[in-house]
Amino acid sequence: MKHLSMYFFRGLITFLPVGLTIYVLYLFITWLEGVAMQVLRPVIGPFYLPGLGIVLGGVAIVLLGFLVSQPFMSRLLGWIELPFTNLPLVKSIYTSLKSFADYFAPHEQDAQQVVLLKSPDGELSIVGLVTRRTLADLPLDATTQTHVAVYLPMGYMIGGYTVFAPRSWLQPLDMSVEDAMRYSLVAWMGNTKTAPPAQPPQA
Repeated sequence: MKHLSMYFFRGLITFLPVGLTIYVLYLFITWLEGVAMQVLRPVIGPFYLPGLGIVLGGVAIVLLGFLVSQPFMSRLLGWIELPFTNLPLVKSIYTSLKSFADYFAPHEQDAQQVVLLKSPDGELSIVGLVTRRTLADLPLDATTQTHVAVYLPMGYMIGGYTVFAPRSWLQPLDMSVEDAMRYSLVAWMGNTKTAPPAQPPQA
């Protein structure tokens, strides 16, 4: 009976991530197909090719990305964001999610660095993500302005802390941002394959 229970929970843990991922994708694709049918039905009549919703969704996202990349869209986006950035509770949720999503947007490769944060006088280490390499424009003291901003994600929830640490405390890791966030989310349970820490990043 003990082995049966162990096998059950192992199977459940193996199935849940796959099952939930497939279910969420199913809901998203079904929603896209429904929207596409409503939009195209007046134009193409009863004819409909399955998969058009995914194609139209991809095209719409690319067009949206192209539009928001244009200089004239910055003011319009500012107006659209006004309700989300002025209401107290909505502002907290919106700005947190936007900042979190912006970190994964295309930037220079050096700006997306996974590091091992370790103070010289301590044995404790923690994995973090470099979010800013210069703090000179912030109202901080002269010493802190020479530091680097490092985001420390928390396990089992979307959240974390941002610390300002000296560059000498950072050891770059040969790991993608996505891998670091995934392992942080599950408290680094399981095996990881990363290269040994390199030298501290240069100024």
